[in-house]
Amino acid sequence: MSECNSTVFTRSLTIFIVFLLSSIIFSPSISAQSNWEEDGWLTTSLAQERLENGDEFGCYGMQGLSWKADPGAVATECRQYIEQRVSANRWGDYPISTFTPDSLSQYQHQIISENGFMVHGDNTGLEDSAWHSSNDTPIDMLDWYNLGRRGGSLEQIIGSKQQVEDAVNEGGLVNLYWIGRVNDATIRHDKDIEQYISEEAEAWLTTWGQAWSYWSASKCYQFDHSINQVGQNYILSFESLIVEQCTGINPDRWNVPLTWAFDINNSQILSIIDSNGEMENISQVRHTKEGYSHEQNQYLHLSVVNGNRVNITLTNDDYEIMEMTEFWNNHSSAITIAAHETTDLFKWSKRFVDQENLVFTWLVIPRPAESKSPWIPYVAITIGAGVIITMLLVLKNEGIGPLARNENSADRKSKSE
Repeated sequence: MSECNSTVFTRSLTIFIVFLLSSIIFSPSISAQSNWEEDGWLTTSLAQERLENGDEFGCYGMQGLSWKADPGAVATECRQYIEQRVSANRWGDYPISTFTPDSLSQYQHQIISENGFMVHGDNTGLEDSAWHSSNDTPIDMLDWYNLGRRGGSLEQIIGSKQQVEDAVNEGGLVNLYWIGRVNDATIRHDKDIEQYISEEAEAWLTTWGQAWSYWSASKCYQFDHSINQVGQNYILSFESLIVEQCTGINPDRWNVPLTWAFDINNSQILSIIDSNGEMENISQVRHTKEGYSHEQNQYLHLSVVNGNRVNITLTNDDYEIMEMTEFWNNHSSAITIAAHETTDLFKWSKRFVDQENLVFTWLVIPRPAESKSPWIPYVAITIGAGVIITMLLVLKNEGIGPLARNENSADRKSKSE
């Protein structure tokens, strides 16, 4: 290799190294991490208790990053923030729900969904929408980029029990807004609304991710069933299958229990057994789980996850699988409570520690870093810049690098003379 080509190669390599160092030091994620502190409660038994209650952990945002400026960076960093600390839900490890402001374009929402967030809420301003009213049933995946807010707020004074009750009676998904604190001020919740949801509402108490996962399963499913006589009775075998075609369409869907309606034509049910044994009668249950519900002269409703085969012992062999119901356990309404801007799980949830009926979608965001150290990011940037300049000066002394350009040119000119 000639001396000229070697010099060009050395300079190019030097510039490339400088570029890499600069990218690392000045990248948005590195800068953003200096602006926040994690919520340590996400890694404790408190978070596990919330998961056991059926709660979900989704994203609200990241300190130092902007949804408008770089939605992909926010989604990526927020997803990692959650996954490194807590499972999203008892039915799925990975987060699929996020807050988004109402200023984003359809293209920006698409970028967010490519990072695994399928539910964007609420009232995001897009033309397509889901559950802005009882008749606003989602049809397409894109509809979930604009989840509606129905039923008002859980906040005292702002919220109204009557508003929530009316929305539940209308049917569909009712999505309440909630924020636990603003700065250091605790926001009181409406105890009448709490009591109504906890004790009176005939609805599926669920989360954003569970509701989306249930809905998306209705877009692609396959089941297997057969019936065989055993002695004087008949065993109906049923399984909602896990098939590659459907998982390929909705890879982010959680495997939540799906409710199937069976017409068993007045046959008596002698037993319902799955891989774990006798299934539970969940007729009065409102939290997502596997089981069955049945009332005399009505359909049998079987709630089961994909891949779990169930054997139902009947007194006759006349049956028909009617449909997958709109909501889990054949409820006509569903209620979600979105806890926005959750920076401290303990402070947000402590008032509900003895309340097992309410189910929350916690939209988490790290809290801002302590203001006593605002100089840390600048020190990091200064040190990084110093490293780069020092390296360039060292390379200059060796006669290589961008700063040595003039000297090398002078040397070549002198030699040519």
